[in-house]
Amino acid sequence: MAIQKLTIEDFVAVANTGIVIDVRSPSEFEHAHIPNAFSLPLFNDEERAIVGTTYKQKSREQAIKIALPFFGNKMLPMVERVEKWVNDFQKKNTIVHTTIYVHCWRGGMRSAAVAWLLDLYGFKVCQIIGGYKAYRNWVLQQFEKQYTLKVIGGYTGSGKTEILKELLKQKHTVIDLEGLASHKGSAFGAIGQDKQPTQEMFENKLAMELFSFADQTILIEDESQRIGTVMLPTPFFKLLRSSDGYFVKIPFEARLDFIVQGYGGFKPEDLMAATYRIQKKLGGLETKLAINHIVEKDIKAAFHILLSYYDKLYEKEKKLIHIESTKVDPIENAKLIQSCINS
Repeated sequence: MAIQKLTIEDFVAVANTGIVIDVRSPSEFEHAHIPNAFSLPLFNDEERAIVGTTYKQKSREQAIKIALPFFGNKMLPMVERVEKWVNDFQKKNTIVHTTIYVHCWRGGMRSAAVAWLLDLYGFKVCQIIGGYKAYRNWVLQQFEKQYTLKVIGGYTGSGKTEILKELLKQKHTVIDLEGLASHKGSAFGAIGQDKQPTQEMFENKLAMELFSFADQTILIEDESQRIGTVMLPTPFFKLLRSSDGYFVKIPFEARLDFIVQGYGGFKPEDLMAATYRIQKKLGGLETKLAINHIVEKDIKAAFHILLSYYDKLYEKEKKLIHIESTKVDPIENAKLIQSCINS
């Protein structure tokens, strides 16, 4: 069975139809990878350094000679691991034949070696031309394209993420930026969330979503360019800010109750640490008052101060279509937005 070679454009169009295997080193994979890819490193980090140094300082042939024993010891475990992945994939998707898409950094010797092994065993194998480097170039190109966005805005505590989830249930196309970033956007946004992805990994995930929905109207939450430690790519951020926007206006007290319900159960030290992060902008007196309220376990009083601060940040935002609502009710507010979009 011959090993096929795919361009990156052909690969992304079929990436979900098979198993993507990344044979780069563990640290390369951990930093960032193609979403849903499996890690099957040909070399560990130390071995990669040895082979790479030999390649640069001596020759390609010497590097191969050093690499062969590393590879030989891994052949059987590699085949068995891929066999398990394939069996699991076939059971989950009820299909008989599975294509394996293999790549390394540039589509060179590492992916060629693993592709050869898997092909020898009998798997259907495709090697990605240009490897992960070509994929990264493709990712950056996605942010230069134009998409039809409908942007959902609102003051802090309006339940915008919950509204998007309701719209998703109604079969709208939705991209959850905060979900991709594992962060809720404010100084308190990391509390209760998983570790944030690297900037590169965030971009990879966002690019795949945009590619999947390129010909559809995408509903998305209004965000600052920075979401925690990651940044929206500038061309995409400019598009987001220039797209049609809908601003849900909900009374302060209703939003305050929603915020307290969402954050009231977290550790006081986490709430205080987040408050100190905005101390310069919040002001010394307001920071001190908010911290005292947290210490005294009066979370509502603390967030009354903090929510007032965040509301002021919206005064300089662009003009949006305002949608009046009386409460934080994702189902009802999703209906209001849907009606406004339709009209």
